[in-house]
Amino acid sequence: MEMRELLKAAVAMLVLVAASPAAMAWTPPDARERFGLLVAESQKADDALHPLRLAERGLPPTGAVFVDPQSEAFARQLATNKRAELSGLAGIDRASLGEKDQIAYDAFRYQAEQALGDIDSGIHAIRNLVPLNASFGLHVEFPDYLSGVRFKTVEDYERGLAQMEGFAGYMDSTVDRLEQGMAQGYHQPKVVVNNVLGQVEAFLKLPVEENPFYSPVTRFPDTIGAADRARLAAAYRRIIERRTTPAYERWRTFLRDRYLPVATEGAGLWAMKDGARVYASLLVQHTTTTMSAQQIHQIGLSEVARIRAAMEQARQATGFDGDLPAFFEHVRTGPEFYYSKPEDLIGHFERIEKKVWERMPELFSRRPRAAFELRPLPALGDQRGTGYYRAGPPDASEPGVLFFNMAMLNTRPIPTLETLQLHEGVPGHHYQISLVQEDESLPDLLRFGQVPATAYAEGWGLYAESLGQELGMFSDPYQWFGHLDMEMLRAVRLVVDTGLHALQWDRQRAIDYMLANTSMAPRDVAVEIDRYITNPGQACAYKVGELKFQELRRRATERLGPDFDIRRFHDQVLDTGALPLDVLEAKIDRWLMSGEAAQ
Repeated sequence: MEMRELLKAAVAMLVLVAASPAAMAWTPPDARERFGLLVAESQKADDALHPLRLAERGLPPTGAVFVDPQSEAFARQLATNKRAELSGLAGIDRASLGEKDQIAYDAFRYQAEQALGDIDSGIHAIRNLVPLNASFGLHVEFPDYLSGVRFKTVEDYERGLAQMEGFAGYMDSTVDRLEQGMAQGYHQPKVVVNNVLGQVEAFLKLPVEENPFYSPVTRFPDTIGAADRARLAAAYRRIIERRTTPAYERWRTFLRDRYLPVATEGAGLWAMKDGARVYASLLVQHTTTTMSAQQIHQIGLSEVARIRAAMEQARQATGFDGDLPAFFEHVRTGPEFYYSKPEDLIGHFERIEKKVWERMPELFSRRPRAAFELRPLPALGDQRGTGYYRAGPPDASEPGVLFFNMAMLNTRPIPTLETLQLHEGVPGHHYQISLVQEDESLPDLLRFGQVPATAYAEGWGLYAESLGQELGMFSDPYQWFGHLDMEMLRAVRLVVDTGLHALQWDRQRAIDYMLANTSMAPRDVAVEIDRYITNPGQACAYKVGELKFQELRRRATERLGPDFDIRRFHDQVLDTGALPLDVLEAKIDRWLMSGEAAQ
């Protein structure tokens, strides 16, 4: 039963009860209860569309074990769900809700309007015709999921086989969508196609025993007997050889022989049919603001100038005899600034985390249960940059993991590792995500980050970096320079992302600009630029979000004066999860106006 039908049934029940003699003794559900019901039904509807999310949360599927998120059926059902959500919200008096429920209401409405707007405007359909992405998408996320999932029962393993079957079908239908896009005049950049081809080639070179799809049967729990182990291992090998590997082979053939020859030379969305409209929608999605590409570009230029001046001061403090470009080259090429062995980097990372935790109580009042680990990135080539963070399950039974691309050790300077840990680990993504996942009092849409809020999530990561000195980091000029270098990267992103997709920059111009303003190695820069080409707008979220966190902290400091408590401020910005920036700002403003902020 759809949510609209449930709500109609609830109204009908109210009418029947009101007409009965017992009506005077019955209290109708209040706004909070009705909002909770609406969110719960929405969660069930969304879970049915995203069964892998349930698996990642350690829950069994409620419907199909695999759903193609780029299918027309998915879009139709998503639109139905979001219309039902907005209809349900219209029948709930927001003013009668408590403070946290009002925040959830606002975020809930935002995500429904965002999703429905993209569908109704045709943006959703256009993006499904150009689905290639070397950084995100099921062709990389599903292997990562299977490489890390911990199946517990025979039924879990059987479900994994069904998921792999569904994934193979998804791979084939993606080719169909690309063909539809070609027929309608939609083409992706050659650099994107080549990067995805590189991933596919790397994947196809793996023997079955090293294939991520085979990973679950290399770590059976003790509760599964020998006969089932042998049967399941054979079944996983069989589906890899007969279904998933042939699907990747079909991708390789199609992309190489049919799609690459007609891919666009221009790297940005400006070169694609309807590209300007698609980019504008992506900027709204990722920054949760209405700033134009030109406005974001100008903010980036201003930040680059500010940070570059600070980098000059850091260079002078090191005693380096040369100008800033020479210092970039010094850090970029000096062997003393890089590890050659993964275990050395992992050990350093663990020492940094331990040091950060010693000072965390000065700035934060809570600690999540989930541990944090650094692991090698599964072998799918190096097109996904230096790595990414993936949260563990909400019961903290597995750690949150930063997957690091060990093939790129020589492009990650040691002076930047403290900043990387602050961003990805503590108090960055791992800390923020784990806190809300472990808070069972939050509705799932806030608890599991189901509201589009890239600017909050990545802005928090960058804001967490800025807390380094308060947490005892950056104790020498090289470490401070490493922090500035990472901050410069995020400022440069504003310039090059908008340059590539709105101002008709070519790929080489973007590479040259980043090389001129950071110490990053050329290969690292090329991978970063290709990430921005592949995932337009997302790179703008970091600085836009961080600047908002800094603005809100200044506002709270000025308003509260000696009553300002940084731990209470951090509690406020973290305790309802990732939010659209305007929802977050309204929340903090209400807190500052209340007596609670000064207590």
